[in-house]
Amino acid sequence: MPTMDKRTFLKLLAMGAAGTATGSLPLLMQNATAAESMPKGFYSIPKKGQARILHTTDLHGQLLPVYFREPNVNLGVGEAFGRPPHIVGKKLLEYMKLPLDGPEAYAYTYLDFFNAAKKYGKTGGYAHIKTLLDQLRKEAGGRENTLTLDGGDLWQGSATNVWTRGVDMVEASNILGIDVMVGHWEFTYREREVLSNVALFKGDFIGQNVRIKEDALMSDEYPEMTEKFGGKGLFDEDEGYAFQPYVMKKIGGKRIAVVGQAFPRTSNANPPEFFPDWSFGLREDDMKNLVKKIRSEEKPDAVIMISHNGMDVDVKMGENIPGIDAIFGGHTHDGMPQPIKVKNKAGKGHCLVTNGGSNGKYVGVMDMDMHDGKVDMHYKMLPVISNWLPADKEMEAYISQMRSKKYDDKIIESRNKKFYYNKKRLGKTYQEILEEKLAIADRTLYRRGNFMGTWDQILCNALREEYKADIAMSAGVRWGTTTLKGDWITMEDVMTQCAMTYAETYVTEMKGKDLLETLEQVADNLFDPDPYLQSGGDMVRLGGMDYTLDPTKPLYSRITDAKLDNGDKIDPKKTYKVAGWATVNRTPEGRLMWDVVRDYILNNRDKNNVLKLSKINNPILKNVSDNPGIADYPE
Repeated sequence: MPTMDKRTFLKLLAMGAAGTATGSLPLLMQNATAAESMPKGFYSIPKKGQARILHTTDLHGQLLPVYFREPNVNLGVGEAFGRPPHIVGKKLLEYMKLPLDGPEAYAYTYLDFFNAAKKYGKTGGYAHIKTLLDQLRKEAGGRENTLTLDGGDLWQGSATNVWTRGVDMVEASNILGIDVMVGHWEFTYREREVLSNVALFKGDFIGQNVRIKEDALMSDEYPEMTEKFGGKGLFDEDEGYAFQPYVMKKIGGKRIAVVGQAFPRTSNANPPEFFPDWSFGLREDDMKNLVKKIRSEEKPDAVIMISHNGMDVDVKMGENIPGIDAIFGGHTHDGMPQPIKVKNKAGKGHCLVTNGGSNGKYVGVMDMDMHDGKVDMHYKMLPVISNWLPADKEMEAYISQMRSKKYDDKIIESRNKKFYYNKKRLGKTYQEILEEKLAIADRTLYRRGNFMGTWDQILCNALREEYKADIAMSAGVRWGTTTLKGDWITMEDVMTQCAMTYAETYVTEMKGKDLLETLEQVADNLFDPDPYLQSGGDMVRLGGMDYTLDPTKPLYSRITDAKLDNGDKIDPKKTYKVAGWATVNRTPEGRLMWDVVRDYILNNRDKNNVLKLSKINNPILKNVSDNPGIADYPE
């Protein structure tokens, strides 16, 4: 696949970020009709202590304000049963002692989402986050008293991410002022692209659990490549660290060690072809030894971890690894109004474990008061209600100018040369492409939840139509924004569901036995009682097929009563035509997912331009009636 060098990247996005672009105000204030006024002091937090830690995570490339519906199903199993984040809706608000309506209910739950969205408007948006961060920094006495962390999944999830190879988010993050970050989907660009982005990033890209493979260390190419990109891609040849494992920061006159933990299962969840020289893993023992070494040699006032493990994994690491004061987590997109206090099993204190949600909906704020070898921590999560925060002018100008760039024949859309770029888009600006109206939603379209979402159904329907398939499979990823009932579905909405570097589609034949075993294995990734054996995603989405699932059962006994939409039971001996996309182990020959979905929507809207969904393939669930992680689930 052709690649783009750093010079081309920078030429593509060369711009004066401080300039004002025509049309920027309508772009970023598109939901300014919401009339609900902000409660007095909603974003004011007087600083307590010397250092203020600011935390965002899982932005997934969403530079503009979006709608994002929280799940009504987030089941906890084993020790996680009934523990946040596995509590949803009204029960979550009661557990966290939050009002049952108002901006908190809108931000943290799915409750009355349509009406609440109409009332409060969109959330997030980098220009609005920038305004909030600057206010929080000012209240803390300036940037010298603050540290801004991002938990990864920052460079993927939008069309402009794919078309710029993540550079759009790197440049925006430099304006935002991110000091330290870790990665996951960041690694799904080519290694050279990742290293180029890390060199362009003004903060520290860290991760103690990303290592360089031994054969790569021995090659002539790798040292040359790392030298070209500033040496940031080969931090320690003796230890094999691909990136810095930790950084020391002086904040408010105190020394804080920040340890990095990238997504440990990157090599399983994403195509290894993108990172042939790097390996990933949980590496708990290495983390334990590293924290012990930092404590003994660096003598910091506090040790914190920025993580892309997922909430349940972070809780277990907090229990197992002494010496960590706080874990700022990501990956599982859990909006946590308050952290969990985790006691170390070795009896050496406790740490606070947080998770910062996704799509720019929240900013986590932790003030740390360090004295006499102790750390007192004060935490609050702030929902980012876009209408309540004026857009930062510099960020607003950057986003508008970036989106005004024209799509050209150097754009890389796919690892398959067949789809190097789309000629139909040539000459149009990014914004013109993304503003295309496709159809009107007949209901609110969302993705987040352990099982089928309405956006997922559209993706599966599109795959089945493209390949005349019996069944469609779509990964249970947690990124993808929400479209409100009655709103136009735009090409930008489609791209938030599909934008990745391996979006090729395919069709294959599967025996019923193999299909059912695959579903069992995916279910185990979600419901294994040991969080270290979970992947942190949701159940694979299935179109054209229903089934019953019992999350309390062991592997190979959770799935029963599987049948096609026509009522025919899945026969283990029969062969079925199965369509899918985003496969990890090979490069399919089918069209890119976003084009498949676009055509499906256009072909299936009615004369009034409404796209109607006749059925949602929600599985039937057993033994979950007492689980606080489910509410309002269809019978």
